[in-house]
Amino acid sequence: MAKELAEKAKEAFLDDDFDVAVDLYSKAIDLDPNCAAFFADRAQANIKLLNFTEAVADANKAIELEPTLAKAYLRKGTACMKLEEYTTAKAALEKGASVAPNESKFEKMIDECNLLIAEEEKDLVQQVPPSLPSSSTTPLATAADAPPVPSPAPPAKPMFRHEFYQKPEEVVLTIFAKGIPKQNVNVEFGDQILSVVVDVSGGEAYHFQPRLFGKIIPEKCRYEVLSTKVEIRLAKAEIVTWASLEYGKGQALLPKPNVASAVSQRPVYPSSKPGKDWDKLEAEVKKQEKDEKLDGDAAMNKFFSDIYQSADEDMRRAMNKSFAESNGTVLSTNWKEVGTKKVESTPPDGMELKKWEY
Repeated sequence: MAKELAEKAKEAFLDDDFDVAVDLYSKAIDLDPNCAAFFADRAQANIKLLNFTEAVADANKAIELEPTLAKAYLRKGTACMKLEEYTTAKAALEKGASVAPNESKFEKMIDECNLLIAEEEKDLVQQVPPSLPSSSTTPLATAADAPPVPSPAPPAKPMFRHEFYQKPEEVVLTIFAKGIPKQNVNVEFGDQILSVVVDVSGGEAYHFQPRLFGKIIPEKCRYEVLSTKVEIRLAKAEIVTWASLEYGKGQALLPKPNVASAVSQRPVYPSSKPGKDWDKLEAEVKKQEKDEKLDGDAAMNKFFSDIYQSADEDMRRAMNKSFAESNGTVLSTNWKEVGTKKVESTPPDGMELKKWEY
């Protein structure tokens, strides 16, 4: 049944009916989600529809399922070039050329990437001055100046909510996915692409794959999976203020020359919803983390950590002194009691204290 749907999708593609082709390939994938060729062919249809971000995601999935599928690398290289992700495109094409050395398309597209990368680097040198004048009226060229690329319509109701804020040198994206194991989260960084895939037990996977507002430095980006969220830190390639997270929404702003004042200010939280209480949101997240149920040593460590965090200076001194002098057998918060004498070791009932000679 899946192969029959794929054949009908191929016929629709040849008839230039790309929407139908994508729909039929999607149905075939539902029936056979481990067929790499279906993903690679749907990527080609998405390229024709200018859905380049989806095409990259499909090509990545095809490569994951079948690393020797040459056309998957070709689709990824083509889509990345359309997104002006020339370095990422070149890497995919070089990998494809190693898989299919007799395919001439790879070499031609690699040469084209090299030319475009060289032009991009040349333009960057010409557009960025050596120093930033305090009263400059000429804006720097940014990613927002590039020709607009149609972006796919967002899902009506995303599985997880996300928010972001930014600093001069990075953007911090938070996806509020609670209780997700680390191994179920996959995050990939491109020059201007972010791909987040979260496998959800008993349901469809969550995909968030935007083309970013500005370029980033992939090797400096990182992410962390916490108990209540996934926190992603994107290192900006240029120190400019992003008007939004995604490409094409507003124009980048240069930072103010007074760096000291910029550092002292709180991060800006762009949002389409007026009156958002970010302090309250942060407090709720911290409360969720605080109320998280722990077991065993982790629960005990958290208990003593909470006591120490809420203690005054004398209590902390008492805790440190009693714990150190008693070889870890006594923990007191009463400085008046332990501050004037040495705290002797007190082993638990049924245990004997021994002194070791070195």
